[in-house]
Amino acid sequence: MEAAAAADEEKRPLLLRLQPSSKDDDDGSNGGGGGWRACLLILGTELSDCLAFAGIARNLVSYLTGVLGESNVAAARDVSAWTGTCFLTPLVGAFMADSYWGRRTTVVVFLSVYTIGMITLTLSASFATPHHASSDGEASRGVFRAAVYLGLYLIALGVGGIKPCASPLGADQFCDAAPAERASFFNWYYFCVNVGALLASTVLVWVQDRAGWWLGFGIPAATMAVALGVFVAGARLCGLRTAQKPRGSPLTTLCQVVVAAIRKRGVELPDDRSLLHHQLPDGDHRVIEHTDQFEFFDKAAVVDSASLAAASPWRLCTVTQVEELKLLLRLSSVWPTVVFFFAVTAQMSSTFVEQGKAMNTRVGPVAVPPATLSTFEVVSILLWVPAYDAVLVPLARRVTGHPRGLSQLQRLGVGLALSALAMAYSALLEARRRAASKPTSIMWQAPSYMVLGAAEVFTSVGLLEFFYDQAPDAMKSLCTAVSLVAVAAGSYLNSAIVAVVAWSTAPANGGGGGGWIPDDLNQGRLDCFVWLMAGLSSVNLLAFVFSSMRYSYKDANSH
Repeated sequence: MEAAAAADEEKRPLLLRLQPSSKDDDDGSNGGGGGWRACLLILGTELSDCLAFAGIARNLVSYLTGVLGESNVAAARDVSAWTGTCFLTPLVGAFMADSYWGRRTTVVVFLSVYTIGMITLTLSASFATPHHASSDGEASRGVFRAAVYLGLYLIALGVGGIKPCASPLGADQFCDAAPAERASFFNWYYFCVNVGALLASTVLVWVQDRAGWWLGFGIPAATMAVALGVFVAGARLCGLRTAQKPRGSPLTTLCQVVVAAIRKRGVELPDDRSLLHHQLPDGDHRVIEHTDQFEFFDKAAVVDSASLAAASPWRLCTVTQVEELKLLLRLSSVWPTVVFFFAVTAQMSSTFVEQGKAMNTRVGPVAVPPATLSTFEVVSILLWVPAYDAVLVPLARRVTGHPRGLSQLQRLGVGLALSALAMAYSALLEARRRAASKPTSIMWQAPSYMVLGAAEVFTSVGLLEFFYDQAPDAMKSLCTAVSLVAVAAGSYLNSAIVAVVAWSTAPANGGGGGGWIPDDLNQGRLDCFVWLMAGLSSVNLLAFVFSSMRYSYKDANSH
């Protein structure tokens, strides 16, 4: 009956599911959590987060150079350092959520820090003058600079508690019998991320440039303060809950499995795996079924006289503990292939912009800045998310019979394939541009951005869902943080590939040309570089398919 009810709920139109139902009003849940009513609270919080973060990141270079008086090089360096910190602090927030505070409390604490950082940045901007004029005195400039960076890094710390906890907390509102509901939540979560980024790139950037920095920072600061108040007040009313209570550091448990397996490396595994040390039901802890992969670690669960005598978790672990380690090992086989996907999407802010500068940027009477073409990516995402949820999933479900329409790995694979196609199109476009007798219109770049936007709906959203669903129960926030780190790792990988290509294709005599990606693209071979990325994307897709065929999904039972 429960499975049938869950299936009926999944078939309801999304707009109806987004509204509180009588069931929500009765028990405050949809399979144990707050359902879509609680998810609206989380989506609103994430929208506020992305509005604030993108509102700073999109125009921070201009603020540091125009107001703080930094050089272009120093500003670029400081923005990169701040952005990198924003992608690393989720590891801190995720660890606190999984180990000690739980996701809801972590969101409240870090959201408070985030709001204080935004207020600090806004106050500093309200007292700023262009280049903070020398007449203000050295001490005054030092205090102003310290206030700016205090606000920025408080924001970076706040981001670290929101990003890894918001999406898992939303997924916690649905039980395992409603996988399509969870998948739908991740779709709309990513939709809100891009709505916030779009508003920041258009409205907030315009306000900062035209009305003043204090207002451009003050609007998202006020939004964050309201989001904090609404989240705290609405959490109980909406029945917001975390799926599992924190039980201390999960890393300790994983280390216990490794140490116990090494200590008993000479012990023979029993033919009957039911003789391994299984966890006894305790009411709220999920028991994971035994799998045959990575059998060496099963030795940690072998019951022998030495383990019984020692009565130590460093000598005897449960099968569930062993399987949690195996889950991480399986996820580690997928993560590198996704890193390369983000190396491909990094082209939108690097080589795509450079290619656009070499094209005809006039569209009618308007000169289009090449960087604004990324708007097509955002628009593509905003179109694809509801289309995926309302059209593609029901159609795919009829064909595959899968509750999600596509399995999680199939969804990731579609995105990887689309990214390879986008690179191939861009390479053909560059070859056409170089061969054309007159400048090629920049609008020919739009399909590249649109296809990569669709690829993100499949892979970026699918990655969040996949790492949440397949992570050990005690490490869902931490694994979500690791999936976010893939974005930073992809950017670093792209930088490394560009550096290697520039070095290997530079003229031997060091003169003219500049290799495949010179300052003057008409003297280079950007098309060869993009073909290289397309080829590597194809190889990466094959590696992903290979790892996917060997992947065993988590089989968990609640007792």
